[in-house]
Amino acid sequence: MDILLPVLFALGAALSNALATVLQRKAALTVPRSDKLRAGLMLDLLRRRVWLAGIAAVIAAALCQAVALATGPLTVVQPLLVLELPFTLVIGTLLLRGRLSRAGWAAVCAVVAGLAVALGAASPEGNRTHVPMDLWIPALAVCVAAIAGLVLTGIRRPEGRGRAACFGLATAVAYAVTAALMKASMHTLDDDGVVAFLTAWQTYGFALFGVSALFFLENAMQAGPLVASQPAITLGDASVSLALGVTIYAEYVRGGWWLLPQLLGVALIVAGVSALSRVPLARTLTGDDRHAAGAGTA
Repeated sequence: MDILLPVLFALGAALSNALATVLQRKAALTVPRSDKLRAGLMLDLLRRRVWLAGIAAVIAAALCQAVALATGPLTVVQPLLVLELPFTLVIGTLLLRGRLSRAGWAAVCAVVAGLAVALGAASPEGNRTHVPMDLWIPALAVCVAAIAGLVLTGIRRPEGRGRAACFGLATAVAYAVTAALMKASMHTLDDDGVVAFLTAWQTYGFALFGVSALFFLENAMQAGPLVASQPAITLGDASVSLALGVTIYAEYVRGGWWLLPQLLGVALIVAGVSALSRVPLARTLTGDDRHAAGAGTA
């Protein structure tokens, strides 16, 4: 199977999402700040070309991810989106005149190297185009139950790292399900056309889970520091996507002694993402300034 095309489009999705984050944050920094909701906020943003460019980048990211999922395994596409955080920080240093220290750059390199090692050792294969309902039902039931449990646990916890991690994991599960359903709907579009795509339940399913993911993401960012939510989101999405790819799309990853370099790659990713989420620039780009006080620098 030609893996180059989905890899390129997955990288394009990660890069476009990163660019969108930076552009939207840059636009947000140019409008008057307020602790209260402002009815005119969207009107202010709509007048700014940089914000509109960010929206265009979001659309480009969605299209790239859709093509990547339609042409490649879920177990390849979603893990590559881990690169969104390093891309965001690198672009942020250029467009926002931020600064990434040597430790920050080392963390970026750790994420990139870890991802290369993990995916190279796993060598994911398989690209099933049709998933029967007897696989969808238990998979969705487990994921919905996991999301419900994480949200309920998060609600019961006070504001802080624990609550942010719970909502971050809920976001990750919702993102992974969104990707799995999007992959199915894109195959429907490719095989049966637009009408079939618009009438497929998977199309409305990925839209529902996608909106839910954004809602959980906002709560994760407000609940506690980025260092608690970002690793949960980034690593959780990749892990759940891997599980869904193997169980419902019959994708295959190498086992045996190959597990050792895979675990090494995962360890590098975990260390890199955790370090990057502590970088002051990362908190600036995500609007996590409330929790910046007292945090260390990378």
